[in-house]
Amino acid sequence: MKILYAIQGTGNGHLSRARDIIPLLQKKGELDILISGTQADVDLPYPITYRFNGLSFIFGKKGGVDLLKTYKKSKLRKLFNEITGLPIEKYDIVINDFEPVSAWACYLKNKECIGLSHQSAVLNKNAPQPKHADLLGRSILKNYAPTSAQYGFHFEQYDENIFTPVIRNQVRELQPQNNGHYTVYLPAYSDKKIIQTLNEFPEVKWEVFSKHNKHAIQSKNISICAIDNEAFIQSLANAEGVLCGAGFETPAEALFMNKKLMVIPMKGQYEQHCNAAALKTMGVPVLKSLKAKHSSAIKKWIASENKVTVNYPNMTESIINIIFQKHTVTSQGKLSKKIFSEKKFRKTTLKKILSQLSA
Repeated sequence: MKILYAIQGTGNGHLSRARDIIPLLQKKGELDILISGTQADVDLPYPITYRFNGLSFIFGKKGGVDLLKTYKKSKLRKLFNEITGLPIEKYDIVINDFEPVSAWACYLKNKECIGLSHQSAVLNKNAPQPKHADLLGRSILKNYAPTSAQYGFHFEQYDENIFTPVIRNQVRELQPQNNGHYTVYLPAYSDKKIIQTLNEFPEVKWEVFSKHNKHAIQSKNISICAIDNEAFIQSLANAEGVLCGAGFETPAEALFMNKKLMVIPMKGQYEQHCNAAALKTMGVPVLKSLKAKHSSAIKKWIASENKVTVNYPNMTESIINIIFQKHTVTSQGKLSKKIFSEKKFRKTTLKKILSQLSA
């Protein structure tokens, strides 16, 4: 069996999860790996068959996405060439972690594409949603990488095809301690803004991992260092608390290690606001931004001893087995009528997604 595993390369969570999924897929047949995106800081210790520019959202420094840089790096003509040039028909099964090139290649050639991602869970009707509806944000999330079958990961098991997070074996094998420091990962904020905010809490030792700086900086009680997988995991394991964006993998790993957690969702990022809504129902404090008016909430969190207890068993191999039991060798013409009938809509929506980058 020839398998294609396509992974989103924007951010680090997708690639971190892939480290545990790839060996399980290799047991099932001949595996090719595809990565698209330009924002990851984590490498995969496996040969990559396809590496594409794809469609990446670039982190800004004011709490959201940098639309100008995103547009400049989007290379739309190249994206369409990647989609139409991918020989998707030679694969028996395509497993997709929110990766647009292979998803759209499958769609255009009427081939089944199996979503195995956090985004698949976020889009489930039973998953928590933010109070304020974001129809455009949901539409972008739904159509960025369209799939014909969905299996998702979330902070809790909200539905039949939603599973608790894939916690890397590297993290499971750790013995967490509390060395008293706080680990910070806020890639949508500048180092300057983070330092300005954290300086208000001189009694705390902060270990900040920066998306925007490749050199170590020490500012009084705040250490700024470049993102490094090993260093980040060790900091996380030995922290008293974790302050991070409302992504998925870092909050999930912090919860698994029973750390105090506070999250700040990126502005205009629908998925992170859905994550924040889910975490809030679990008792995790959520901040709207790093503005000075929220400093009292950070101070309260630092003084608090409240932690959220979770149970995240290792189910990764069982999930892979479920997918292969339900989805045998696929070929053209296997998509559901619902997906096929939305062809015109999806083509239109892709254009809308791309147009938003230049808005």
